[in-house]
Amino acid sequence: MTDPRSQSMYQVRLGWGAAALEQLAAAEIVVVVDALDSDDDLVAAATALSHAPTVFVSTLRNATATAKAVYEEQLARGGRTAISLVLTGDEGAFAVEDYLAAGAVADGLAAVGIDHSAPDVAVANEGFRALKRALKHLLSASATGLSLRAAGRGDEARAAAELDAEHEATRVN
Repeated sequence: MTDPRSQSMYQVRLGWGAAALEQLAAAEIVVVVDALDSDDDLVAAATALSHAPTVFVSTLRNATATAKAVYEEQLARGGRTAISLVLTGDEGAFAVEDYLAAGAVADGLAAVGIDHSAPDVAVANEGFRALKRALKHLLSASATGLSLRAAGRGDEARAAAELDAEHEATRVN
């Protein structure tokens, strides 16, 4: 039996950190979701996968642009394409800001018709929808947001909460 944690029966999948790159079924597109701190190691690991997926990096600031770029990539490939949303987390732990950003990307994917999603993705999407109006508060009150504020970098958390402030996707390869 295939490991159910691979989410292989779904087009859109979700997992945390480097382990997700191995645990989720191989996908043609990997979106590394990192709302506050850039995890270059996870991006490098995604681009180094043996099946050579197309890799995007997404935040709340470019969530819709990323979803549209993923859709365009699927069109260019000429058929249904598997997509893994891989959240960086906070030093390997749950990070509310990344979960919300993944939900925003999933919401954008659903808007363009890509919605055969694993339950993990559906929960992130609905959490994002329900909490969309509270993004600034949630990011600044998250563990990472509080750490940034304590380091005198609270403006970074506020800027990270600006949904769709950027209109270009970040494609790594």
